[in-house]
Amino acid sequence: MIVAFSVSPSGNDHPDGSVHDAVAEAVRVVRDSGLPFRTSSMFTEIEGEWDEVMDVVKRATAAVGRYGTRISLVLKADIRPGRTGELTGKIDRLQKAIAQQDAQGHDDAPVALERDTRPALGEGEGA
Repeated sequence: MIVAFSVSPSGNDHPDGSVHDAVAEAVRVVRDSGLPFRTSSMFTEIEGEWDEVMDVVKRATAAVGRYGTRISLVLKADIRPGRTGELTGKIDRLQKAIAQQDAQGHDDAPVALERDTRPALGEGEGA
């Protein structure tokens, strides 16, 4: 399964309201888990079995809790039993489909990705 999650504290004392220190702690928990992950500006995606992924999300949430009086957690899960390597596999299939549409001259097709979206923070770690 892949879980995309975002965790953020509120009620902190940072002068500009920034949460980067708290998010850094959450990403550290994910990184130290050894599971494949990728972090973007809005979410961290992590891949593994249900119990191990949810344990990491729980620990990341606890780490963020030290930075505020309240925590916001957003989760989105793609549950496909028996599939692994989907963190990059989904992007690979998307880029292949875009390339095929471009080769077929689909004028009404969406604009192709301008760059490979896979090289994000965490790509390949723990894999």
